[in-house]
Amino acid sequence: MIQLKNLERSYKTPAAQTWVLRRINLEIREGEFVTIMGPSGAGKSSLLNVLALLDDQWTGEYWFREQGVHDLKRKQRGELAKRNVGMVFQSYHLLDDLTVQENIDLPLSYKDIPRAQRQSMVADTLDRFQIVAKKDLYPSQLSGGQQQLVGIARAVIHKPSLLLADEPTGNLHSGHAKEIMELFRDLNQQGTTIVQVTHSEANASYGSRTIQLGDGWLVGDTANPALPQPTEVSAS
Repeated sequence: MIQLKNLERSYKTPAAQTWVLRRINLEIREGEFVTIMGPSGAGKSSLLNVLALLDDQWTGEYWFREQGVHDLKRKQRGELAKRNVGMVFQSYHLLDDLTVQENIDLPLSYKDIPRAQRQSMVADTLDRFQIVAKKDLYPSQLSGGQQQLVGIARAVIHKPSLLLADEPTGNLHSGHAKEIMELFRDLNQQGTTIVQVTHSEANASYGSRTIQLGDGWLVGDTANPALPQPTEVSAS
């Protein structure tokens, strides 16, 4: 599904150039459940933002189902993301002035889908996530776990082939965290490719593969135990 070749990301400051991703070579296959781990500052969220097509200030090659993302203009990348990618954030990112039902409908409102069909899809999703009783409430009236459920429902309603999650249970207690991870496992078993960033070994255990980042380098991959270790190079 995804192939990255020599992908790099850096930020320029008046004093120096700071690298957050270095020479990333990575393949993610259709149907995998991949966990990205590493210490703070390792580049985990930066890599996720690249995969989500939220960041286009990188160099190298990014192939999505044989489509060269590196050859696309920003608008084309946005269209590719809308069709294929769902994103779950740690901080939920729900719109406070919209009800649960309206938040979930939001991704569909950008698509050419008849209103009746959209309403049916929202109703099915509310039922699937067992939040029908919450449909007319606003985010401020929900618990953290309920807000995260709504965030996930919104992310998957358009049936994305790739679901990306950035610390999806970071703000939740253990009961809700387990519920969310079991939901991810079910989605993966139904065919959704999932990539999550987490510090939690418990969350990582739900996946089929773990990638380790360190100082922007890919330093471990359970699918590639013989991964070459990075060598220090100059920033030039």
